[in-house]
Amino acid sequence: MMHSDTSALQSGTVDRFNQEKLYIQLTRIFLDEIRTNHWKLKDRIPSEEELCRMYNVSKVTVRQAINNLVSDGYLMKIQGKGTFVTSVLPVVGVAMRTIFTEEMFGKEVKAEKEILYRGIKEPAQDIRSYLKTDRDIYYILSRRLLNGYPAYVDESFIPHSITPEIDQLNLADASLYFFLQEKALKKIFKVIQTVEVSQATGDSARHLDLDEGVSVLVVHRLLLSSDSTPVAYTKLQGRSDRYKFQAEFERLR
Repeated sequence: MMHSDTSALQSGTVDRFNQEKLYIQLTRIFLDEIRTNHWKLKDRIPSEEELCRMYNVSKVTVRQAINNLVSDGYLMKIQGKGTFVTSVLPVVGVAMRTIFTEEMFGKEVKAEKEILYRGIKEPAQDIRSYLKTDRDIYYILSRRLLNGYPAYVDESFIPHSITPEIDQLNLADASLYFFLQEKALKKIFKVIQTVEVSQATGDSARHLDLDEGVSVLVVHRLLLSSDSTPVAYTKLQGRSDRYKFQAEFERLR
């Protein structure tokens, strides 16, 4: 079924003077169409061209909003037929980021991020087991410096099929969690985190400018989507004399 009167569907409008991005506003508007039953379960929603005319926005903006709701399970694209409503139940997403700010270390501290390596890499078998995939894994190794001295190293392992645009991302300036929220085909719904004290070894010791065997703080995070698909695995190793972390959780939209 498809609504014939598309003008009747427009329950909201985008505000171009609002600092919030247009596609985020449009995502919320489309979600309201579903929750108010204007777009019913199994309905085919208006085409991208129709939605562009209705809300006076670009096709890119419409597509980003639709993709958000596809990722959250509300909509499904069927090749050659259109986009359909597949769920009317609320999905609560979670965004997570590690706070690393002046308030934690003092205003005199200069924090820098270095990308030491990025690209497709074969991970250890336990990491492949965490991610439940035998396909390509994208690996990012970064280091955070405080006033030029190493504070922590961060390893991220991401199924490349979930993040096809990651090669174009400026990883030195962007948060991995923000990128996954904005661009990944699956969004973060659940985070399983383990914190332990371990010993610096090999490359990690070298990157942290430590002797092997010195104690380091290790934070493991497995990021899962709403259907329990692994989105990423990260491992952070920090010097206890220079690093502390604060995790902040937010609901999405």
